[in-house]
Amino acid sequence: MIGRNVQIETRWATANEAEIRKNAAELVALKPDVILAHGSSTVGPMQQATRTIPIVFPVAGDPVAAGFVESLARPGGNITGFALFEFSIGAKWLELLKQISPRLTRAAVLQQPGLPSVLAQFGAIQSAAPSLGVTIDAMNVRDAAMIESAMAAFAKEPNGGVIVTAGALPQRHRDLIIALAARHNLPTLYFDRSFVAAGGLVSYGADGTDQYRRVAGYVDRILRGEKAADLPVQAPIKYEMVMNLKTAKALGLTISPTLLATADEVIE
Repeated sequence: MIGRNVQIETRWATANEAEIRKNAAELVALKPDVILAHGSSTVGPMQQATRTIPIVFPVAGDPVAAGFVESLARPGGNITGFALFEFSIGAKWLELLKQISPRLTRAAVLQQPGLPSVLAQFGAIQSAAPSLGVTIDAMNVRDAAMIESAMAAFAKEPNGGVIVTAGALPQRHRDLIIALAARHNLPTLYFDRSFVAAGGLVSYGADGTDQYRRVAGYVDRILRGEKAADLPVQAPIKYEMVMNLKTAKALGLTISPTLLATADEVIE
């Protein structure tokens, strides 16, 4: 019970790198039995702060490429958790965007350069493009100004759409990206449902609630004496598709009843 036999310390820093590092140092100084860190942008600074305290993540893009674990099956160090996706999801993202916007012939992949998962995500999307008759452009952005200029430039040609891939930076600029997609009439698919709840068109990704339920089991096992090194990194087992019909209407898109029936949630 919290406050009786469990004490929880919480820090929140969104995508502010300096604040994340500060919070990591503070939490490690408290010498907790286990640390829960959300996303690669948080796990990295935590790993730099400690190589002994167990760290568990509910989501991370590519934990092997990031150097968090030696392998998915055998993490080997003090870190384990649950992957945000399997890279084949990139093909699904493009297929879904094409289904929603059949005229699509160009897709820009808005991504945060430097993340270990970026190349694999982009590669999966690119591999699906020829069979769908779509050309792919990389939209590498580092701040709000780059997002604005890149989306405006891409929107100058017709039949375009955007895929927003996972990263702390897109989350930080979520409202801006959604507003620009509406302004430039760009059908846009997002990696997380929070974008659709805020007015985005469609998302397809891991069920975040389920990821946290599963990570709670790992935290419990570590508190009972198991080692992070022995707990394999697991892929998502539940994905969810969320659509916003109000946004689709504003973009002049008609979603087929068949596709709507496959959605896990429809926002009207």
